[in-house]
Amino acid sequence: VVIGAGGAGLTAALEAKNAGKDVIVVEKMPMVGGNSLRATGGLNAAGTPQQEALGIEDSPEIHYQDTMKGGYEKNDPELVRTLTNDAPKAVEWLIGIGADLSDVGKLAGSTNSRAHRPTGGAAVGPHIVKVLKENIEKENIEVLLNTDATEILYEDNMVKGISAKDKEGNVITIEAKAVIIATGGFSANSEMVTELNSELAGFGTTNHPGATGDGIVMATKIGAATTQMEEIQTHPTVVPTNGYMITEAVRGNGAIIVNRDGKRFTNEMGTRDVVSEAILEQEKETAFLFFDDSVRESLSAIDGYIQMGLTTEGESIEEIAAALEISAENLQATIDSYNSYVEAQEDPEFARPDMPRKLEKAKYYAIEIGPAIHHTMGGLKINSNAEVLNTNGDTISGLYAAGEVTGGVHGGNRLGGNAVADIIVFGRIAGQTAAKYIK
Repeated sequence: VVIGAGGAGLTAALEAKNAGKDVIVVEKMPMVGGNSLRATGGLNAAGTPQQEALGIEDSPEIHYQDTMKGGYEKNDPELVRTLTNDAPKAVEWLIGIGADLSDVGKLAGSTNSRAHRPTGGAAVGPHIVKVLKENIEKENIEVLLNTDATEILYEDNMVKGISAKDKEGNVITIEAKAVIIATGGFSANSEMVTELNSELAGFGTTNHPGATGDGIVMATKIGAATTQMEEIQTHPTVVPTNGYMITEAVRGNGAIIVNRDGKRFTNEMGTRDVVSEAILEQEKETAFLFFDDSVRESLSAIDGYIQMGLTTEGESIEEIAAALEISAENLQATIDSYNSYVEAQEDPEFARPDMPRKLEKAKYYAIEIGPAIHHTMGGLKINSNAEVLNTNGDTISGLYAAGEVTGGVHGGNRLGGNAVADIIVFGRIAGQTAAKYIK
């Protein structure tokens, strides 16, 4: 039984089925996809043929170093090695089942461009979920929607299946020799979040409403250990009025962030926690993501934001400054300075490492942004075989977990692009290990 039909759960189900096992997936929401549907930036993998084709030199070792550094060295090194070594195979596997991951972009905290995504920089999550769903249907794997897992059945030190409630509220029992937990994190459980970090009281979230930590609660009831539960990440570029996340790839492709004085105030490609903190220090605790038509043309995901009405637009700097009610003089000076930094490829103000293009092609666009709770780095303690560990550090026979429900992969801060790598890498391992265990 796989609990959760997001990216990790669907991946695990496919791998267990490919290993010849009968699989049932239960999902409490009315559709598959979970938070994976909201992933936009890409799947981080280093040393891939896709990078090579674009002349990008990278390696799993550099990916490992970036991930450890980004997580403030709090990450479990064994899990990070597994993530970075297996990520290229995850890309290959997805392409093999029909995914398009030919575009490669750069996200904050990565030394090199390694975020694999569909052609034109389209959103990665909805595409991957669609491909996984098609393969689940092709393999005739049963997915029970609107089915809420409530308990992991456990006796004689062994997992025996799960109890769940269907949409009518009937209790059902599914007997199984192995259970894979892929229920995601708990960003949408404000009570759980504020209990762990009171400073996040009142924060919105980028997550779907089902991300409430159920898998963690169920597993700890049968003795599972958790790790780093207090490590909760905010994403800096979220639309304050509706909680819609603007992908980091907009900054990666050249956007800057300005405050209500029309000035930059941070390295836009800093880690999410650092950029979030910088925005909270500004007037009204929000800022503006600012870019031009050249950035828009480089990333197809932006067209979606425009269609949704999230952007303020102007044919000139004066026009957009007036619409935003900020100083046109300051904004123009900021843009002029930034363009000179792009030319020199050096940012003396904020040491932004990567400035791909000048901002000089009208139209100009701005999106008001502020931080919201985005990812819970802590969760169930697993080993590199995706086996869940108990409080003594021993494996719980027949219990596996993958994705955001687990802890230790991302440490104190997750790099953009590593979550999608995480769900596919550990989803595959969980499915394969569970199948081997049943033998």
